Amino acid sequence: MASQLLPSTKRLIDGLFHGASSAVARTSLARSITLVESTLARDRFQAELLLDHVLEQRKAMAEGPATATSFRIGIAGPPGAGKSTFIETLGLSLTKKGHKVAVLAIDPSSSVTGGSILGDKTRMTHLANSPDAFVRPSPTRGTLGGVAQHTNEIVLLCEACGYDIVLVESVGLGQSEIIIDDTVDMVMLLVPPAGGDELQGSKKGIMEIADIVVVNKADGELKSAAKHTAVDYAHALQLARRKEPEWKPTVKMCSAREGEGIDGVWNVLTEFRDTMNAAQKIERKRARQSSKWMWNQLHQELMVMAKKNQFVHDEASALAPDLAHGFISPRSAARKLLEDFLAHPKGK
Repeated sequence: MASQLLPSTKRLIDGLFHGASSAVARTSLARSITLVESTLARDRFQAELLLDHVLEQRKAMAEGPATATSFRIGIAGPPGAGKSTFIETLGLSLTKKGHKVAVLAIDPSSSVTGGSILGDKTRMTHLANSPDAFVRPSPTRGTLGGVAQHTNEIVLLCEACGYDIVLVESVGLGQSEIIIDDTVDMVMLLVPPAGGDELQGSKKGIMEIADIVVVNKADGELKSAAKHTAVDYAHALQLARRKEPEWKPTVKMCSAREGEGIDGVWNVLTEFRDTMNAAQKIERKRARQSSKWMWNQLHQELMVMAKKNQFVHDEASALAPDLAHGFISPRSAARKLLEDFLAHPKGK
């Protein structure tokens, strides 16, 4: 397996362990993420080797039993909540405290190019220019839940590079974004001062996985509205079932633009981390997440193989007219395609 590792991939692996503030490490991390996100067959194989070697090297460097030395925070919320401004303010505050911060800004994809539309890196210029931070927009490419397909692998690369705080910003396109809880240790719901329909729409789904609700833009004329919103969300959280018995979700207010309340939010985040680490809940959650992503990856690989299979392709074309006229159910057609794939896994 090692002999199949390309020299360019080996250089990326070596570069990742130069330290987060190193220009070599940052360049290697950016190129490694590009490799992991690639859909080319050769790149996919090299990405698998790269991830395996990185994890092996991390294991060799670790001392004693595995512990969560990093902290993964998911930030979800509706458009207009000020997620990018909040992340930049929080990120700059953390770098001043000596942390190395990686930001994975999951952007909706262009239906034409497949690339990111919003380009969060251009909206976090101060943080992106910090030597102790790394900002990377990643397109969803149609993946539901506001989290890109390879986000969990990119998180591992960031941690291998030395970033101890990883902030994952979801797209924020609706209730399906609860999948972010399968990637991070803690979920933050960031909301603007609002109420009524906006609050009703948040009660289910994302509210059930939120470990903290942060009301942003609590400044100027919106400060009073932010207080009312915070009270409304506090009442809503009382009705929601707790994810973990050890942690009671809380509500905080802040103004990312003014920099007020950021330290208070971070104090709650660290309290959550300490509480969950003491109960060994973060490591257990990561184990469940890895298992879930393994099955998701298996599904993706099988779909790629099935679509490339000539027997499956021919059978799908033959079934198309009956499907169009309603003479066969999609379930029966799918079963037929599965049987063809299992009978001829290598195609013609």
